[in-house]
Amino acid sequence: MKAPVSWIREYVDLPADVSTEDLAARLTALGLKLEAIEAPGDQITGPLVIGKVLTMEPEPQKNGKTINWCSVDVGDANGTGEPQGIVCGAHNFAPGDLVVCILPGGVLPGNFEISARKTYGHLSAGMICSSRELGLGDDHDGIIVLPADAGAPGDDAFAVLGLDDEVIEFEINPDRAYALSLRGIAREAALAYAAPYRDPADRKVPEPNADGYPVEIDDPTGCPVFVARKVTGFDPAAPSPDWMVRRLTQAGMRPISLAVDVTNYVMLEIGRPIHGYDADKLQGPIRVRRATAGERLTTLDGVDRALSVEDLVVTDDSGIIGLGGVMGGEATEMSSTTTSVLVEAAHWDATSMFRTGKRHKLTSEAGKRNERGVDPLVTPAAADRVVELLTTYGGGTADAGVTVVGTAPEREAITISYDLPARVTGMPIDAATTVTNLEAVGCVLDKQDTTLTATPPPWRPDLTDPFDLVEEVARIVGYDQVPSVLPREATGRGLTREQRLRRRIGRTLAGAGCVEVISFPFVGEAAFDALGLPADDVLRHTVRLANPLSSEDPSYTTTLLPGLLKAAARNLGRGATGVALFETGTVAFPADRGPAPIYGVDGRPTDAELATLFEAIPDQPLHLAVVLTGERERSGWWGSGRQADWSDAIGLVRRLGDELGVEVEVTSAARMPWHPGRCAQVSVGGVEFGHAGELHPKVCTAYGLPARSAAVEIDLDFLMRAARDVTPGPQFSTYPLAKEDVALVVAEEVTAAEVERALREGAGELLESIRLFDVYTGDQVGAGHKSLAFALRFRAPDRTLTEEETAAARNAAVAAAAERTGAVQR
Repeated sequence: MKAPVSWIREYVDLPADVSTEDLAARLTALGLKLEAIEAPGDQITGPLVIGKVLTMEPEPQKNGKTINWCSVDVGDANGTGEPQGIVCGAHNFAPGDLVVCILPGGVLPGNFEISARKTYGHLSAGMICSSRELGLGDDHDGIIVLPADAGAPGDDAFAVLGLDDEVIEFEINPDRAYALSLRGIAREAALAYAAPYRDPADRKVPEPNADGYPVEIDDPTGCPVFVARKVTGFDPAAPSPDWMVRRLTQAGMRPISLAVDVTNYVMLEIGRPIHGYDADKLQGPIRVRRATAGERLTTLDGVDRALSVEDLVVTDDSGIIGLGGVMGGEATEMSSTTTSVLVEAAHWDATSMFRTGKRHKLTSEAGKRNERGVDPLVTPAAADRVVELLTTYGGGTADAGVTVVGTAPEREAITISYDLPARVTGMPIDAATTVTNLEAVGCVLDKQDTTLTATPPPWRPDLTDPFDLVEEVARIVGYDQVPSVLPREATGRGLTREQRLRRRIGRTLAGAGCVEVISFPFVGEAAFDALGLPADDVLRHTVRLANPLSSEDPSYTTTLLPGLLKAAARNLGRGATGVALFETGTVAFPADRGPAPIYGVDGRPTDAELATLFEAIPDQPLHLAVVLTGERERSGWWGSGRQADWSDAIGLVRRLGDELGVEVEVTSAARMPWHPGRCAQVSVGGVEFGHAGELHPKVCTAYGLPARSAAVEIDLDFLMRAARDVTPGPQFSTYPLAKEDVALVVAEEVTAAEVERALREGAGELLESIRLFDVYTGDQVGAGHKSLAFALRFRAPDRTLTEEETAAARNAAVAAAAERTGAVQR
């Protein structure tokens, strides 16, 4: 909203020494955020004066253009008092007219310097200016012709043109619709300086009578008040007065014609959108109703619109003539032949206006105000102001008939305690300050002993509860007065168990060289195809979004790998030699119970209704995924590096298990997108919670990753449930270690993890550690077999083990491996 400072001062007696910057700062502190301060004359320097045209001689040119060689009286502004010779290409003026001239040495917007120069065979000493050349508008067809009483030749033109009138542009929040008018901004300025305020809507209006234009309202909820006034004998060719054109331009609106300019001016002045009809085109009484199915309307912007049954429309006997409160129709549009104008000032339901505007993707200055809520009591004053301006400048006559249908809705009172503003803000606000500030914003108060009841003013539909009133009191006191107090830390609280575990997991992975990323949790069938998932895979059964960001990824993901693999490929493509990425995030599995019911917002759902809602919510476990690709150990002057492989992926899961105090079991598995021979199922206590290993070659090709890249995806919720809150530290024995190595021959399909598990269980409590240190295949073990060599380390916490104890533990371990895996000791 752009507000000229001179217009604000017209309604508020601001101190003379108040600068525009100070005014903008005060209003910003009250909630009208400063967007910009515009000074139209800042880009103009040098002598800009009033000139009187003495003579103008038309001179046709060879190029078909006719220029005027003018003699202009500029008084003593040129230093000589002699007439100034100026070439001008415009033709909308005549000898005796007052014009605006910039003389040599001046500079126009765009750093356009003016000098005396020879053109069209004459020495042109200056320029006769148009609105566009001065930055006052887009009109470039003709120069500015000033009124006869604008001043004497040679007088400064800055004040005459309003170039010295600064304009403040505010960003108006949706809840402050009253500030989309000079009436509202001036009221805030008066509040800021405790200055006298003159309400432009405070005017005596004629009483409604039976002679007005007939109006019927079928939907009083959608249109509580409708005012109609008529002006006849209007001159459609009458120009808008210069002061109105200037103010509309300063406010960012383009002047069109007197009839349109007047309605726009009153909207800016009072805040009430006004619509004008060509009264001669109306057929029968006006009626306000909801549209019916199949009805259409061509609006003023030339668009043929299919209407909704929720749209409020204005009709006459010919059909629909306007989209109520948003935009009028073409059929009754005012034109260059309009001599009879019917003025409409109506109050519309804000919610209906908002929905209609969104439904039709239609934005207008009127709709912007109506959808935020406008003062319903100013409709008669706004209509009367329009009639006044039309008759004053358009030569029309106001009909005696005045139509007022309906009554404005009453505001509900709000009760608060006197000390509520102080308790909420922490400022020392006493009861007297609360009362004074609420009265200052227009509330009508009923004061009791400990509470007061406030009826908000009609121009503030945003004030609906006690805390809205607290905000009004606080913003006048000043938010800069709110004390800075550090909040006290609540005792006995801190991070939750899940938060502590997630941080521990993140630190563990970061310590292993992994970097955390966040990717979009949306997928499509292409992502599942790239992972090589079978058509009946459970991961393909997804929750489909009602309004997806992309038609290619319309579902919430069931796996974190697609986004992580894309990120890894992107980093490798940009020069990274090795990538280790991890992501934690939720995935979603459909509940398959149908859509959730939609309950009203007028009360809390019952426990049964909440249970039904929760049943429809999909299962959303927290997953962890890791991708390892490229160099895991970097190459350099010390030699070649090592590529990441399946062992790194499994090792990370084991490392997480150690950190969380969980024993992770690893068994061979076949699961896409992993390589069927290099995929491990990870479990705890026999319960599977994910997979790790080398990615399938087709998956690596699909995502552009190096062969043998590795990945992990586990159910992190399950792992954290199994985790110990406090992981016990290692215990050290002061007694010596007993070393035993065993080599076992097993079938090729038997995994090392199965053999290790059997050895660990058979060895008993004396076993401190076990490590696979060699794998051999060859003639010595026979075809279809392999030899696994394990280093067993035994130690007792309270004594030195004897050879017999160590041998017995080793033999028990070998026996258990033989029984469970068919192992034979070499």
